[in-house]
Amino acid sequence: MPPTDRFVISFAAEPPQEGLPYGRWADTLAGHFIAACREIDTEGEDIGEPREIRWFPDRSYAGRTYVPAVARTSEGYELFGFVSFAEAEGGPADFRARADFTAELAEDNPDWKLDLSDDVIGSWRGEGGKRAEMTLVWGVPMIPGGAIVTAELANVAVDQCELVEERFTLIAPDNYRSDFLEVKLWSKSGDELARESLYVEDEDSEP
Repeated sequence: MPPTDRFVISFAAEPPQEGLPYGRWADTLAGHFIAACREIDTEGEDIGEPREIRWFPDRSYAGRTYVPAVARTSEGYELFGFVSFAEAEGGPADFRARADFTAELAEDNPDWKLDLSDDVIGSWRGEGGKRAEMTLVWGVPMIPGGAIVTAELANVAVDQCELVEERFTLIAPDNYRSDFLEVKLWSKSGDELARESLYVEDEDSEP
């Protein structure tokens, strides 16, 4: 195989190791996630109280495991974020959580084919000191027939995840050498069903 001109970190995260959280483990994670939600600066907006939390597949990178989550609130907003932890001899330790909220809901955007959330969790230094943003991406497909989701940077696959109860989690480099992530949904037979960028273009902005 010849040398590549796209030298970038790929498939850096471990694939999901556990099923979606439930029982006491889900309760433990929920405590940290809800605490992070309480710390959100809503700028005076009453976003309400969190309802049922939906968990996403775990992914591990750089010594930490990330479990994303979303939850609707009593006022119709959506909370999104993650709980992360390190593995210690006695089990999970050093829990950290991050959360934010949005009024942009999937049901109000019928043109969406993938409902995505993302957060930068670190960086990776490449050639010439250029840096990629290591980005946690999680979401659900809004169309049927999907089996696996990939993250691609300049048409190079840099991570993938099989759907687990119609949910997926990715950890991939983004914003590297002026290239940006695209998330693609594939069928079992390898047909591309949908693609979505993490970036929403402003129709009123100049090119």
